[in-house]
Amino acid sequence: MTKKIGFIGVGNMGGAIIKGLSALDGVEVHGTDLDKARLEMLSKDCGMVAQPGAEALAAACDYVVLAVKPQHARPVLDSLSGVLDGGKCLLSIAAGLTSETLREYIGGKCPVVRIMPNTPALVGKGVYAICLEDEKLSSEQKSFVPEAFKSIGQVHILSEKLFDAFTAVVGSGPAYVMYFMEALVESAVYLGIPRPQATDMVLALFDGSVSMAAESDEHISVLREMVSSPAGSTIRALAHMDRTATRGNILDAIVEAYERNIELGQK
Repeated sequence: MTKKIGFIGVGNMGGAIIKGLSALDGVEVHGTDLDKARLEMLSKDCGMVAQPGAEALAAACDYVVLAVKPQHARPVLDSLSGVLDGGKCLLSIAAGLTSETLREYIGGKCPVVRIMPNTPALVGKGVYAICLEDEKLSSEQKSFVPEAFKSIGQVHILSEKLFDAFTAVVGSGPAYVMYFMEALVESAVYLGIPRPQATDMVLALFDGSVSMAAESDEHISVLREMVSSPAGSTIRALAHMDRTATRGNILDAIVEAYERNIELGQK
């Protein structure tokens, strides 16, 4: 039987997930948004069924994905009070909104799945944390949601108490990676390499290094050691990073992000 999954909000993140899920057999994707031009574009590009509003979408779909900014969630969910029921499932990718808050907003009318993506989802390389702790979830719903998202990225079933940690490491992670990439590019430019070439080199460096780590049976520490010859330039650079507590500073920075996530969740 065809599963109907609808997105309230088809912006960058919602649109990226829609494009991925629309390719699945047995899945019919719906969407609604204030941006009618974007609805038309997604309908044309991937066969998404455009709906006139959130209420119509929720009435038509088995799974309803909340893909709006957190501050807009309450009024949107209030508008669905007449159509949500125990046969539907609410999925939320709205940052910071806990499952408890979402259930409160909908009056417990249907089970809730909280999902946290990261921005590489925009290029089909997302990592998704999925919380399946709602006791009202059926076995079919618990099976369908992870399987659907596995088709568009890497899925990790996590307890909700670990979502702040996931967000600090993986949700914010692309910013850390871009920050380090920028530093490498600037280093290359400082040493005389033209900026366009430096950028291409660093992009290829990260692409190759990630592929090597993913495809190798060796631990990433062993792969690092492979480049670190005794008394060589690489070990000298790494020793400098250790002396200046680079690893410790990274850990401290991620703890800062983690603590900020907790603060935001309490507001």
